[in-house]
Amino acid sequence: MKVLVLGGGGREHALAWRLAQDSSVSEVLTAPGNPGTAAVGRNLPVDLSSPEAILELASREHVDLTVVGPEAPLERGVADTFRAAGRPIVGPSSRGAALECSKAHAKAFMARHKIPTARFAVCDDLASALAAVSGFDFGFPVVVKADGLAAGKGVTIAADRAEAEAAVRAAMVDQQFGSAGARLVIEECLTGPEVSAFFLCDGESAFPLGTAQDHKRIFDGDRGPNTGGMGAFAPSPLASAQLMADVAERIVGPVLKGHQADGDPYYGFLYVSLMLTQDGPKVIEFNVRFGDPEAQAVMPLLGDGFAKLLMDSAAGGLKTWLQATNRDVTVGVVLASRGYPTSSESGRVIEGLDRAAAVPDVTVFHSGTRQDDRGRIVTAGGRVLTVVGRGPSFEKAMSAAYRGVEQISFDGMQYRRDIGQKALQEIS
Repeated sequence: MKVLVLGGGGREHALAWRLAQDSSVSEVLTAPGNPGTAAVGRNLPVDLSSPEAILELASREHVDLTVVGPEAPLERGVADTFRAAGRPIVGPSSRGAALECSKAHAKAFMARHKIPTARFAVCDDLASALAAVSGFDFGFPVVVKADGLAAGKGVTIAADRAEAEAAVRAAMVDQQFGSAGARLVIEECLTGPEVSAFFLCDGESAFPLGTAQDHKRIFDGDRGPNTGGMGAFAPSPLASAQLMADVAERIVGPVLKGHQADGDPYYGFLYVSLMLTQDGPKVIEFNVRFGDPEAQAVMPLLGDGFAKLLMDSAAGGLKTWLQATNRDVTVGVVLASRGYPTSSESGRVIEGLDRAAAVPDVTVFHSGTRQDDRGRIVTAGGRVLTVVGRGPSFEKAMSAAYRGVEQISFDGMQYRRDIGQKALQEIS
């Protein structure tokens, strides 16, 4: 099987790396890819904003299966274009992608199909948004969310009215998130531990791929501004069999039935971000692709046959296939550029990649990297690398991950030193 992975970040490197090890895969192509994906297959240029260009690439290369990494091509309709041409692809339609690409759409969908989530208000202008936070009957803190895609940074948890109003003005007046903040979702702040659950869907059924816990804040102890993710561990010790059965019945099942009722069956990855409240699990948000950096933590735990599982998802045959996993756990630490998440530096030479990769039980995934004209690997974004440690316990996985981190350096490198500590606390 020849597989094309769309994207160029750490998630796509993890997907390509996992697929390259699969016994049924003859070649992995990544478009556009990065220096990490180049080590496991071929990188090819493509305009990810053009579904037609992506289809032409898949046809020219005689690709058997296309796997979509980021959400933007899905929003633009790449899955619709491929299905119309009869080419297998892992990903929902553009209508399905609205579960992630519009917070307002997702909240309305959940309300319509009685999926447990926070109470909310949708605001289309500044006056209604300011009125919502000033007269909010859910109390404080309150959550202010940009409706559209904001690279994981469009959420503010406001402690009081002044902070909430400032968040509203930053989005709607200062356009901090561009057009993504033109509409806001104001919602009650749920409390409890957070868990990410990942499923693969074929329109009618869903297969659980695993769980993880992300670390959004930039600094240790969950301090500082939100980021796209500074690390993750997998699986979550909180994800019991009973919890996952509850999520499948009360959340994932209604998502699939709702899309069927709308005449738009849901295919591909479904990432459910959960808050484990006293009233049971509630949805914080949906993503319509695998997470980043969660993919880097989950992919090393999946066994052979992942490509077959993906093909069955695209073809609508998940009911007849089970995917084996192993009993190890992983801890992934993100190395970021100076200034992230508000800014980032590029062109900084990265040292020690080979040394880190040689550390036992360590895998290094590239996110924001490129090769310069002298053949050196340099930084090319905010989140640069994810160093993943694996082992039979979280203590050993953490130890491996941070031994790998110690081998790597670049000017301005920053990272959290507590990734995985929550897992130890939850186990104890």
